[in-house]
Amino acid sequence: MRELVIFFLVKIRKLILRLKKHRKMKDIMTVYYMEAKSARVARKKVAWITSGGPVEPLIAMDIMPVYPENHGAMIGASKMGAKFCEIAEEMSYSNDLCSYARADIACATVNGGPIGGLPRPDMLVCCNNICGTVLKWYEAQARYFNVPLFILDTPFCHTSFDEGVRRYVRRQLDEYIVFLEGITGKKMSATKMAHVGRLSLAGQKLWRDVLETTTHRPAPMSAFDAFYHLALIVTLRGTKEVVEYYEDILTEMKHRVANGIGAIPNERYRLLWDNLPIWHNVRWLSRKFASHDACLVADTYTSAWCGAIKYINEDNFLDSMAEAYTRIYLNIGVDEMARMVLAMVDKYGADGIVMHSNRSCKPYSFGQYDIKRIVELKRGIPVLLLESDMIDERTFSRAQAETRIDAFMEIIKGRG
Repeated sequence: MRELVIFFLVKIRKLILRLKKHRKMKDIMTVYYMEAKSARVARKKVAWITSGGPVEPLIAMDIMPVYPENHGAMIGASKMGAKFCEIAEEMSYSNDLCSYARADIACATVNGGPIGGLPRPDMLVCCNNICGTVLKWYEAQARYFNVPLFILDTPFCHTSFDEGVRRYVRRQLDEYIVFLEGITGKKMSATKMAHVGRLSLAGQKLWRDVLETTTHRPAPMSAFDAFYHLALIVTLRGTKEVVEYYEDILTEMKHRVANGIGAIPNERYRLLWDNLPIWHNVRWLSRKFASHDACLVADTYTSAWCGAIKYINEDNFLDSMAEAYTRIYLNIGVDEMARMVLAMVDKYGADGIVMHSNRSCKPYSFGQYDIKRIVELKRGIPVLLLESDMIDERTFSRAQAETRIDAFMEIIKGRG
């Protein structure tokens, strides 16, 4: 048995080393999931963590972070969302529950999905800065796998972030580290944590710079491209692989800008996207808008992973994490969200906004009508709401979406 394990490890490591020579997204994510799947054999701990959770301490303690939400996006893109949502509903989970949660809960029972399920977790880490659903979702999974759960509570920031909130969240980060030390049986290295923090900030800055290349006309990439390239800043934030990958992407985008190469052949109209992608129809939506010479040049979703840069202190990353992880886009009031959207309209020269009214993500969708009203009043540009769900394709009608997009684009074209 021991010989088989050694043979397996040698084969895995050879393949990982071969793939690491390339910095293509597919290769990096293949390595990532291979390492996650073989973590137990390599005597590494696995932590399932929410997409808005503080991953840097996990990286610093050599714990493998795994993201059920990222897995959910893969399920949606593979058009498997309805299947797993139905399984969860047969388990008595309501179809009003977040489809990421339903798909994750269902997949855990059958080891299903595009990669054959996620590796069994040794712990779960949940941060409620993205929504309240994750609390019960992760509690359910902690019971199912019988593993410990850490919850980081970030108070909602309607308009401001005061010193009391800072102290409250900062104390929890200390508790988080104690939690990880208790499970791993080793102390966290302050030096390594500082190093991971610097890599995290460097990756976020590069991701911001990549996104901001679309201020140029024509935009060298679209929001649909950003949805694809986002994976690394979510899953491997705090590693050198992220920094190297986005350095390469930034170089490519600058080359495209310098040579006037656009994401679509004939960019005439510039749009913003709000909310999560409709993963099961990303390609169709991309082609549909391109057929109208419209490029979605920016979005509120992918920019959320670099929006907290201004709150991070590179020389004191651990302390500044409290504010950075609390003041993210989904944890602020609607008025604050509207101000950020207005700033993006101005920055990217948007002719209109496409809002995905996402049946699953209530915190992201409930304020959209208010933001729509504010944008139309203050900037006078049209706003389209598309009703769907991020991975449950049963909610989406291409015919209806096509009619609404065509009508929306006619309004924009009619404005001259």
